[in-house]
Amino acid sequence: MTRAADTLPRAGAGEPDASRRWVALAVLCLSLLIVTLDNTVLNVVLPVLVRDLQATSTELQWVVDAYVIVFAGLLLAAGSVADRVGRKRTFLAGLVIFAAGSTWAAFSGSVGMLIAARASMGIGGAMIMPSTLSIITAMFRDPGERQRAIGLWAGTSGVGVALGPIIGGLLLAHFWWGSVFLINVPIVVIALALSIPLVPNSRKLNAPAPDLAGTVLSIAGLGLVLWAIIEAPVRGWSSARVIGAGSAGVVVLVAFIAWERASSHPMLNLNFFRDRAFSAAVPSVAMVTFGLFGALFVLTQYLQFSLGFTPLETGIRVLPAAGAVAVFAPVSALLVRAIGTKLTVAAGLAFIAGGLWQISGATVATTYAGTVAGMIMLGVGAGLAIPSATASVMGSVPLSDSGIGSATNGAFMQVGGALGVAVVGSLLNTRYQDDMRAALAPHHVPHEAMTAILGSLGGALEVAQRAGGAAGAMLAQFARTAFISGMDLGLRAGVAAGIVGAVIALAALPSWPHGRHEPPDGEENPR
Repeated sequence: MTRAADTLPRAGAGEPDASRRWVALAVLCLSLLIVTLDNTVLNVVLPVLVRDLQATSTELQWVVDAYVIVFAGLLLAAGSVADRVGRKRTFLAGLVIFAAGSTWAAFSGSVGMLIAARASMGIGGAMIMPSTLSIITAMFRDPGERQRAIGLWAGTSGVGVALGPIIGGLLLAHFWWGSVFLINVPIVVIALALSIPLVPNSRKLNAPAPDLAGTVLSIAGLGLVLWAIIEAPVRGWSSARVIGAGSAGVVVLVAFIAWERASSHPMLNLNFFRDRAFSAAVPSVAMVTFGLFGALFVLTQYLQFSLGFTPLETGIRVLPAAGAVAVFAPVSALLVRAIGTKLTVAAGLAFIAGGLWQISGATVATTYAGTVAGMIMLGVGAGLAIPSATASVMGSVPLSDSGIGSATNGAFMQVGGALGVAVVGSLLNTRYQDDMRAALAPHHVPHEAMTAILGSLGGALEVAQRAGGAAGAMLAQFARTAFISGMDLGLRAGVAAGIVGAVIALAALPSWPHGRHEPPDGEENPR
């Protein structure tokens, strides 16, 4: 039973309680920072992994997506657990698991071990992200305050995107690559120390048990589909293993939907999709992260391998995109009030498509200046679309289901990002390998060298450096040309995703946000 003393005052209550809500929001945003910081820090270190661990382009995709697969697959279950056992408890446990996984990743001695450690970090991330958003939704009952709070929450993601490359570059300039993961540990310690006294707890009374079968089906289905996409350039798009894995993944995902429809306690409440504010917002936000994650995956390699920047110089040069996210995410709430959710989300996706189209025109003669406009447009689009679509999702579900609602939103964001890395990366690899085979066919390259060349642009440049002379220069030129051609092809897939997302937003999103002010029966208030 909820006691009067446990009830968090509404907006307009005494100043101390109102101030406490915003301080708690700051602590939650600090905790979210490690989840978003980790992704962009990792992007800067990818070329270093090619040199230090001899990682191939395919392995780089797995280093990124191992985290995302587990993260996305567990988000819904984690949201359900948070609703049942308490959102604060789940959040604190996620912080501890994330720190442990970060430590493991920092001291990994091989690509395989790093991929496993990244997957373990996904468990912690899945417990952190939905818990922070559902706690915020429960704390801020007024729709206007909630929109501002979610804008700041999303803006934190932008700050993480902005700080990640800079922090990663600084660390790599002075320490080994594992330091980019170890940096998470002190942030977790600070977040734990502040969260315990400041962040309120809330949960859904009589919440159903977690849907374990649904969790297994979602992870298996997504994993099989991504395996097929990522491995296709190496094994062949028409190979029996790729087609079989992809088909099996689709079948498992269909089984997941059927199970959720029939289950008495589904982790994905399909009834939510009857609300247009929910059903149009979640695919829209997935299209945003498809383009954003896919672009960051290839751009950090382009800046270091093709343009020759160091990790720190690369981090600084990603700032136009990252900074635009941080600036425009809080501003999105004002734009929603002025023109509505539909147009704000659609405009954001249009900016993303335009930015990716501009960058996809790059050639071997393009300088960094030729990509800046596209980076800014990409950041502006993400800053406008993510908080607006997220607020639409959270405003359309009951407060008692805020854990599941935020988890669903997060799951679609992560799935969109995972598919972006997989699709953009695989299109790049396919074009790169095809062009390199054609260019080197007359030159009788030894098998070992050819394997390194086809594995990644970094591998090709190492072979070129060892060869030296005119032959080495020719190989480096071939490799950079092939890589940029593949990057352009991959980014155009992001353009298509942005256009599709904008059409969905314009066709289905409600023009104006709506929300619920009071907790429904069965919701235990924050305390």
